[in-house]
Amino acid sequence: MRRFARTLAAVALAATVVAGTAGWASGTGQRAVTGPPPGSASWRADGALGRQLPDPGSAAPDDVALFFAGLGDRERQLLLERHPSVVGNLDGTPLELRYRANALALRASPDPRLIRLGAPGRQILAFDPRGRGQVAEVFGDLRTARHVSVVVPGSDIDAGTFDRRNDVYGTPAGMAKSLYAETGPGSAVIAWAGYTTPVGLGLDAATGGLAEAGARRLTRFAAGLAADGLPSPVVFCHSYGSVVCGLAAPGLGATDLVVLGSPGMRADDVAGLRTGARVWAAKDDTDWIDDVPHVRVAGLGHGPDPAGAAFGARRVPAEDAKGHTGYFAPGTDSLRAFAAIAEGGSR
Repeated sequence: MRRFARTLAAVALAATVVAGTAGWASGTGQRAVTGPPPGSASWRADGALGRQLPDPGSAAPDDVALFFAGLGDRERQLLLERHPSVVGNLDGTPLELRYRANALALRASPDPRLIRLGAPGRQILAFDPRGRGQVAEVFGDLRTARHVSVVVPGSDIDAGTFDRRNDVYGTPAGMAKSLYAETGPGSAVIAWAGYTTPVGLGLDAATGGLAEAGARRLTRFAAGLAADGLPSPVVFCHSYGSVVCGLAAPGLGATDLVVLGSPGMRADDVAGLRTGARVWAAKDDTDWIDDVPHVRVAGLGHGPDPAGAAFGARRVPAEDAKGHTGYFAPGTDSLRAFAAIAEGGSR
């Protein structure tokens, strides 16, 4: 009984510190954004092409890709103009159409925080304004890339904080941009903030509800990349994002899964992830995540430390990284190792 009480106390401590970025305050409960893209009802009802459009709620990305492959340029442009929010977020749609559709949707957005996302030259692969907003941005030429990486962030990330100026390397845009700059020609990096993240402290950060919803969205996003003919990705998962990746692992089709500053992946070890990907883990000595009790009891906590020897992941050097959000900082050993993994090396 005494041992059980100590375990519960550890889980209570985990609930107070398992958040995705530094600088949080008290937590607030979040409702996950799920389901098909906004505007799907009018898309389903549209008969402008004289044929039924694929249902955004049920059509597999492969079927979406096949549908668009059968359209001419004029038909594609018509759908883009009539339904930019669907075309921009429907996995399996050719990425060139998604860029154009999301640029159109962002220009029409009344939210002043999002003006910068619609700036010329930015390649926005997803933009869902619902809830706190979800965004995916591409760095590099995704169509011609031989190596593709996806960065999945942790807590306190949304459309408004996607590329904030402070704590740059704790943002998905900052992490992805730094990784892209470190890799050579032929690589592209996607910053994927495509799920509802926890805000601050609280049960959301210590439980798996938002991660489960995020894992479904991440799996479908990866299937959309494959349907568009893109290479299998390397997926980098920061903090609570590693919980998302742990749940998504069996369906990601990733070549490598890299977790950093992880509170746990909801698996006991690498075998429990049920993935053929190589699994890597990084944790620096100054990261406060090291103080989190890696336990899982009654749905609280996320399980063993992926950077621990017993988990079985390959260890990424991180001696130069500082704190919870320093892994992608230029000049660090962790960033150099990430770039090598992203380019298919470090075997």
